[in-house]
Amino acid sequence: MTLTLALTGAAIALAIFAGWRGARPWDPRGGVRMMPWRLIMLLAGAGVFILVIHLGALLGAPQRPY
Repeated sequence: MTLTLALTGAAIALAIFAGWRGARPWDPRGGVRMMPWRLIMLLAGAGVFILVIHLGALLGAPQRPY
């Protein structure tokens, strides 16, 4: 569970950082952007979602049978 909490915190921090970098205006004098910050933010947010569901399963949240 400790690893899941650490990964969740890291993914949240990455999503916040990538969101901040992706929201900055483009500077044509600085050259092209080499990092797709919005895509990184989206992928980190999806990772947070999956990790929170995993945390809920570890804590004993009821699961729906399919």
